[in-house]
Amino acid sequence: MRVAGLLLVLAGLAGLVAVFPTYLVVGGQETSHGGGLGGVLAAALVPLVSGAVGAGLGAGRAPRFGLAYAAVAGALSIGLLLIEIYRASTSTVRPGVEVIAGERVLTSSVEIGVGWVAGVVSLALTVLAGALAAAAWGRTVMEDRGALDPVRPALAGAAVLLGVGTVLCLVLPAADVPDRVVSDPVTGLQTVVEQDGPQGLLERPGLALLGGLLLAGAVVLCSVLAPSLRPRLAAVGGLLAIAVVVSSAGLAGLRDAVASSELEWTVPGGGLLLAGLGFVLLTVLAWRLRRAPAATP
Repeated sequence: MRVAGLLLVLAGLAGLVAVFPTYLVVGGQETSHGGGLGGVLAAALVPLVSGAVGAGLGAGRAPRFGLAYAAVAGALSIGLLLIEIYRASTSTVRPGVEVIAGERVLTSSVEIGVGWVAGVVSLALTVLAGALAAAAWGRTVMEDRGALDPVRPALAGAAVLLGVGTVLCLVLPAADVPDRVVSDPVTGLQTVVEQDGPQGLLERPGLALLGGLLLAGAVVLCSVLAPSLRPRLAAVGGLLAIAVVVSSAGLAGLRDAVASSELEWTVPGGGLLLAGLGFVLLTVLAWRLRRAPAATP
């Protein structure tokens, strides 16, 4: 249990290291997650929360809260890890337009930077922490009085709806290249020309496609399981892990749209941010809800 907490802390530190150095050099253009306040917030959210939860788990405080967070975060990180490996290794096999850290780039060539290495280390440590947390779950005793039981069905229903909505939003780019309107100077006829934009989650081949499928499946599965975890704080930990990952993805889409004049925020991007806020709300509700004390006769 404490080892899982230590791994989460190390994953958080590695994730913070990944924010500012060069992430990837794509088509000769350097990219970094730390461009602007929005970029820093989007990139640092998950590492900060993971580090804080890992510190508490390592200290033995509310163990099933930390274990649930680690297990869910680890499940979500498997798909993200495969997508990162694809970006740095095989994305040049079929070059295409991508949006990376707010930059619209063509994946004609890719060079690895320190930021990418630190980010991959962070994801790998999170996956390992999740595996250890799942193994330690049955050996960890932590009970409560069932304060959340009356509202678990409602929480589960809301979480499943948000999970499915998140997957639908992830399938399409959160920031895309708008269509260009071309006018004929002679006739005045206007034609809409579609421009190449970033690929969707399931449009990439190989490892990226596998990673996208695993990520989508993990979001839905964890949305189903998290509200059912016991005790109440375990449900809070599971929902918190989903909330920070989805919120980080939503903030990254908003950052991309704001940072580049070539991109505009899409409806799926807005939906992704709203889904993240929805999971945050469910997390707060699960944390705050209590069963009303029985009235004394």
